[in-house]
Amino acid sequence: MTLSTGILLALACALASNLGFLYKHRGACAAPAVDVRHPARSARGLFSSRWFAIGMLVATGAWAFHVAALAMAPMSVVQAVLASGVVLLAVMAERLFGFEVGRRQWVGLGFTALGLVLLGLTLPVDHGAGSRFSVPGMIAFEAGLVVVGALLIAGPRVGAPDHHHGVMLGAAAGILFGVSDIAIKAISGMLGAHGVAGLLSPWLAVTVLASVAAFYASARGLQDGDAVPVIAITGTAANVAGIAGGIIVFGDPMPGSAIGVIAQCLAFTLVIVAAALTPGPVRAARMA
Repeated sequence: MTLSTGILLALACALASNLGFLYKHRGACAAPAVDVRHPARSARGLFSSRWFAIGMLVATGAWAFHVAALAMAPMSVVQAVLASGVVLLAVMAERLFGFEVGRRQWVGLGFTALGLVLLGLTLPVDHGAGSRFSVPGMIAFEAGLVVVGALLIAGPRVGAPDHHHGVMLGAAAGILFGVSDIAIKAISGMLGAHGVAGLLSPWLAVTVLASVAAFYASARGLQDGDAVPVIAITGTAANVAGIAGGIIVFGDPMPGSAIGVIAQCLAFTLVIVAAALTPGPVRAARMA
C-alpha cells in the first residue's frame, strides 16, 4: 500500500510540476531578465508577474507531493514515475498552451507507458522506502552533480554556443533539483529514525541552497529558451539524477533474477529514452 501511494503521489507531482513550469514560462517571459548578480531584484521581477506567481504556487504543491512520494517509495521508482511527466507536458503544452507535438514525441508516450508497466511488474517484494546511505558516497555523488550543474550554468563562458544556453540552464536546473531531491530523501530517513531532530542536518542546507540555485537557473532558462524543450530537459535531468542517486546512494533494490534485472533495466531505459524523444515540439502560435 505504501509503494502504491508513493507512485500515485509521484504521478500527482508530475502533473502539477509540468503545469507549474508552463505557467512559470509564460510569466518569466513577461518579467525582466534574471540577473544572478541581483538575486533579490530578479526575484521581485519574477513574482510581480501573475502567471509566474501562479506557477510557483502550483510548483509548491508539486514539491509537497514529491516529498511525500520520496518518503513512501524507493527514489529510483519515484523518479521513473516522474519521468512520465514528459507525456503530461506534451499533452498540456499542445492542448492548453499552443504547442504542436510531432510524431517522434508521441512515440515517446508509448515507450513511457511500456517502461512503467515493466517497472511495476519487476519490482521486488521488499518495497521499503530505502533511505539509508553512506555519507562519503552521498558527498561524492552530490558534489559531482553540483560540478556538472555549475559547468552547464557557465555555458558560453566555457565555449558553449549562446543559442543553447536556455536548454543548458534547464539541464543545470534539473541536476540541481536532483541534488535537492537526493538530500530530501536522506532527510526523510533521518526524520524516521530521529524525529524532528533529523532536520538538524547539513543536508537541509544542501536542499535549500540547491533549490535556490535551481530556481534562478530554471527561470533564466525559461526566458532564454523555448518552453517545452527547456522544461523537458529540466525534468529529464532531475529524473536521471534521481534514478542514479536512488540506486547508487541509497541502494534501491533490483530484482533477484537475471530476467528481472534485464527487464527493469529495460524499463528504466525506455522511460529515459521516452524523455529524450519527447522534448522537441515545434512552437505553434502562442496563446494571448
